[in-house]
Amino acid sequence: MAKYRKLGRTSDQRKALLRSQVTSLLYRGRIITTEAKAKEVRKIAEGIIAMGIREKDNYETVKVTAKVPRKDKDGKRVKEVVDGKKVTVYDEVEKEIRKDLPSRLHARRQMLRVFYPVTEVPKEGKGRKRGTKKIDMPAKVFDEIAPKYADRKGGYTRIIKIGQRKGDGAMEVVLELI
Repeated sequence: MAKYRKLGRTSDQRKALLRSQVTSLLYRGRIITTEAKAKEVRKIAEGIIAMGIREKDNYETVKVTAKVPRKDKDGKRVKEVVDGKKVTVYDEVEKEIRKDLPSRLHARRQMLRVFYPVTEVPKEGKGRKRGTKKIDMPAKVFDEIAPKYADRKGGYTRIIKIGQRKGDGAMEVVLELI
């Protein structure tokens, strides 16, 4: 008896497919895929959500001072001449940051082994780099998804059959977070 489905792919293709689908599921909240793939993705996604629930409050807040460049009204950096060179002017600002405790840091690294990088592109600026932002998926799991399921003991996803695919007759399903 095998521990997992091979999905008709080599191991590197299978791992890439599952990573991609887990990332999409946790970023978007639902995906449409075949039944066999959905059952494999569900195992991985539920493990990640359970890890997020375990470690969601395991951090400490720390005050740090950071150097931030001073900006003018147009948003450009203020520069001044020192010894014949233009140098950016910096202000010291005190910030509060979250510092992960060791077990949460380990959980974050375990999640990053699975997640692909996600970049959010604004609708009006398609095709341009300006306005895009990288999404921190472990932070999304810890801050948004885990608190939603904190009182559940498991079963964070749902599989709904939607019928057979026209091309090859494979059973298609919607895999979504409950």
